[in-house]
Parts: sequence; structure tokens; C-alpha cells
Amino acid sequence: MDTSPFLPYGRQQISEDDIRAVSDVLRSDWLTQGPAVPAFEDALADRLGADEVVACSSGTAALHLAMLSLGLGPGDAVVTSPITFVASANCARYVGAEVIFADVDPSTGLIDPESVAFILDGDRERKIKAIIPVHLAGQPADLAALADLAQPRNICMIEDACHALGAEYTDDNLNHKIGGNLHCDLSVFSFHPVKHVSTGEGGAVSTAHPELAERMRRFRNHGLSRESTLNEDLALSPEGQRNPWYYEMDEPGYNYRLTDIQAALGIQQLKQLSLSLERRREIAARYRSLIKEMFADGAVTPLTVRPGVFHAYHLFVVRIDFDRLGVSRATVMNRLRSRGIGTQVHYIPVHLQPYYRRLCGTAPGSFPQAELYYQQALSLPMYPGLTVSDVTRVVEELAGALERKPQSVSVR
Repeated sequence: MDTSPFLPYGRQQISEDDIRAVSDVLRSDWLTQGPAVPAFEDALADRLGADEVVACSSGTAALHLAMLSLGLGPGDAVVTSPITFVASANCARYVGAEVIFADVDPSTGLIDPESVAFILDGDRERKIKAIIPVHLAGQPADLAALADLAQPRNICMIEDACHALGAEYTDDNLNHKIGGNLHCDLSVFSFHPVKHVSTGEGGAVSTAHPELAERMRRFRNHGLSRESTLNEDLALSPEGQRNPWYYEMDEPGYNYRLTDIQAALGIQQLKQLSLSLERRREIAARYRSLIKEMFADGAVTPLTVRPGVFHAYHLFVVRIDFDRLGVSRATVMNRLRSRGIGTQVHYIPVHLQPYYRRLCGTAPGSFPQAELYYQQALSLPMYPGLTVSDVTRVVEELAGALERKPQSVSVR
């Protein structure tokens, strides 16, 4: 009987220090709206090299806050990738803006600047106000090329870095951190349990624009402000002093607050980010070596890594030529699960979701490169707790599930 543990495609890593940090907050006077949230924002800003960080309740909320801060709405349009989670597109719809999809490079799954350029050249009405590149699996998209397209047209850039905390890239021989806002107006992060840093659920936006940060802080808290005094008759006492209970709402917002419980976990987890990134890169290198050895004919290939990037490896995605091998992806995934290996597909192209088919008139064939990527993509287990023998087991079981002749791969 096989007693090997089940290996999910991703999982959280919780230490005793994490548990103590959360316990300390639970014993404190503040469970929410206390000092841990700004402390987490400061720690994250320091890690990213960002001027401002606004923490919130999820990566989806962070995307929505980014749209709200820019004042986007009906009559505007946002360009993004179809190879992403639906929230990357839905955030534009939350504010009534149109979504326009650009195709991807199937070897990376990243948005293709040439496809974006074609779309922008056709935007005669200049309704495109923002581009949302997605750093799929933890690999930075070509931000410099996209910024060269966006900046002359006064188009904002919002990088969806939910997979890419800790990633870096080079431009003009200089190294830049994702989230440092060199080429982007806003950078969005997620702290879901399978991400590099977890707060249970949570998100954040970094920016170099203090006015955008201030708008996001209001929007995350119902649109309330305790500083402004537009209603002087309510704000001020007869002696002209501000009433201590006063607050006002100039425009509606949301309850997108992060709690102190979550922030305390995030602060502690940030301390382990460098080790997590190092371990993920070691695991990825091991996967690449074993896959090259096991599948020398190229039937299984990892995604291409762009030159000049420091990949964060939130996911490890391989492309598999299922048609050539004569086996379906569902069959392979079910076989792997029965053998204790969890896999996933990231993602069903957003333009093929029923809502966007109706809204945009898209259909199979609308974005052939994105659909080619989707047809071949499979995410293998990737998280710091994997051992060398775990990675070897995954590759060997994948070969078996693809009905390749089992062979022993090196475990060095």
C-alpha cells in the first residue's frame, strides 16, 4: 500500500513564529483597525521599495481599489490578458469600464506587447485608459515594452503582481523590484494561502502617487474620512474645534479593510520571503533538469523564462502536447491524483467565460495563442516544503500518467 503523502499543487507554510504573532494580536486590544495594519504596510513598502502601500481584504479588492483610485468608469476601457484569474478583468467591470483582451506569448503565458500595440493603434477614440499586465506564475511581463506603449498615450499601468511578490527584472542594465512602481502607476498583490506571503485572505496595492493611496484608503473604509470638513456645521463645535466623533463620506466606498490578525501574520511571513523565493527557485531548477532528462523529445516543456527576470515561481507550469501523446489532460490529472499528486490548470481563458462571451462577443479562436497555451498548460506542485524526492516523484508519476515507459531519474 502506497503511504506517500498527497502533494497538492500549492499550500501555505505556517511556522510557530506565525502562530505566536497571531496569538499576540488576539491577546491585544486591537483585532482590527489597530497598529498592525500600518506596520504591515510599512514592512511591505520597505520590501518592495515602494513609496506607498495600501493593504486590503483580498487581491480582488486591491484590483477594485486600483480602478476606483484612477476614477475609471463607463466610457473607459482597460486592456488585460485572457490568461489570468477572472478578477483581473472583472475589476474593470466593477466600475463600468469595458474590457479588451490582448493575446499572449504561448511559451510564457504572458501578455504580448505586440498584441497590445495593435489594440492601442486601433483605439481611435482614445477610450483605453489602463493596461493590466499579469505576471503569470511569478514571472514579470515585459513592463518596459508595455510602458513604452502606454506612457506616450497617457495610459495608466496597473501590474497584477498577485503571483509575483519578490520577483525582479532588469531594464537598461538596472535591476528593479516588482511593486517598486518604475514602469507602473499601481502594483497589486494577493496574500491568499498559496501565495508567497499569506494573511489568510488579503491584498495590497503599492504606488508612488500619494493622492492615489489616499483615495484607496478612503475607498477601503466605506469612503469615510475623519480629516475633511466639508460639512462645517456638523464638523465643528461652537468654539470652532473639530468634533471628536465627526466623520464624513464624500463618495461611497467599501469594507475592504485588512484586520490586525491578518496583518500580524503577514508581517511575520514577510520575514521568510527571501527563503521562500530561494527554495522555490531550487525546486524549479530541479524540475527543469528532471523534465529535460525524462522528456528529451520535448513532449513536456516548462514555460520559457524571459531573459533578465528573477522569477518568483508562485506556480510551476509545464506545457504538454496532449494531442501528440494521445491522452487527455483530464485523464492525466485524474491519474496523478490517484497517485497522490495534485495539479491544476491556470487558467481557463477569461474571454471564453460565458459572461465575456456575451459582453465582448468572443468565442473559441478569438485569441489563438492564449487558447494554445490553455490547451497545453498544467501546474505541478510548487511550494517551499517540497523535497528533492517529492519533485522526483512528481516527474516520475507524470511520466507514468502520460503512459511513458517509467524510468528512474537521478535524485542528486
